[in-house]
Amino acid sequence: MAQSGAHRPDGMGLRRTLGVRDAVVVGLGSMVGAGIFAALGPAARAAGSGLLIGLAVAAVIAYCNAMSSARLAALYPASGGTYVYGRERLGAFWGYLAGWSFVVGKIASCAAMALTVGAYVWPGQAHAVAVAAVVALTAVNYGGVHKSALLTRVIVAVVLAVLAAVVVVCLASGTVGAARPAVGPEGFAGVFQAAGLLFFAFAGYARIATLGEEVREPARTIPRAIPLALAVALVVYAAVAVAVLSVLGPDGLGRATAPLADAVRAAGVPGLVPVVRVGAAVAALGSLLALVLGVSRTTLAMARDRHLPGALAAVHPRFQVPHRAELAVGAVVAALAATVDVRGAIGFSSFGVLVYYAIANASAWTLSSAPVSRVVPVVGLLGCVVLAGALPGVSVGVGTGVLCVGAAAYGVRRRIARR
Repeated sequence: MAQSGAHRPDGMGLRRTLGVRDAVVVGLGSMVGAGIFAALGPAARAAGSGLLIGLAVAAVIAYCNAMSSARLAALYPASGGTYVYGRERLGAFWGYLAGWSFVVGKIASCAAMALTVGAYVWPGQAHAVAVAAVVALTAVNYGGVHKSALLTRVIVAVVLAVLAAVVVVCLASGTVGAARPAVGPEGFAGVFQAAGLLFFAFAGYARIATLGEEVREPARTIPRAIPLALAVALVVYAAVAVAVLSVLGPDGLGRATAPLADAVRAAGVPGLVPVVRVGAAVAALGSLLALVLGVSRTTLAMARDRHLPGALAAVHPRFQVPHRAELAVGAVVAALAATVDVRGAIGFSSFGVLVYYAIANASAWTLSSAPVSRVVPVVGLLGCVVLAGALPGVSVGVGTGVLCVGAAAYGVRRRIARR
């Protein structure tokens, strides 16, 4: 088995253990997670029957982002994802801004997923359950990425089975939801807002790129794994959206607090509701597992470059994982999960993720001067900007403020370093 330390003479490299299948599973564990259980309702409220248009818009932008990320990951197979790409292609500041957006935004997303687990498992003690979930999954990640991939494979299988049951039950029921105009009351602005919400459920393929030092033959594995994971997720999302819309209709779906559970109940199979709730909790655990995995690797990369405390760059001599980064991320997520509101966490996370991918597309744009080669990153970049702007005003405002704080911190650090 190849070791990853070849390009890290200081011995701080990670062990390459993941093949294409494992990398795809890690991406699916991030995408086919709690987003599909939670995002359909708010998206339907924004877009009405235009929900499927919003899904298509989100998929196109996610595809562009995936292709840009795959090209970059093949050239720079190191932990950190767009933090590394932005640094190498655009300059140190843009790499730092991408890393800052990813770490801060995804820590918020970790908290949201942990709270989703709590809400489904024990609604009256959601915060306590969320903290326990963070502690447990941090311990799993500490034991090594290969063990994490094996657990993620089990979680993905359970979630896909639950989603398949929902689709079959809804489409076979013969129940027809109430119709509604092609787009919601906000017009096409609502479609773009729905796309932004649904994009949250597509964003997990970044976890494949951030594991660049832990996959075998990264130049071959990553470009294959990212599109495969995205394609599977798109098929699953489209099937679930069509099935749930067919039963609840846009109005019913927009009002639903637990859309998939409400759909199987409306389809006349209430006995499946507890299964769907368990599936939602398992899905959120899968997302949380992969999120903590990815955030800790970007933290590792930023710590190596002293944008974060250098102590976080340590790699455990036995488990070959960035153990201090994982413990630090777990501690911050647990603190947030004990205190924050899930809606605010999701809104801010979406903004940070879109900024992250905007920088990825800008980085991919520099790889070639051929106009044809630049179409995908240009579409991805413009799409990220549009969807970020279409998010609720509070999310945009808070996200912009946090980015400014990060930029200011970078400037202060640079000024001190020059003295």
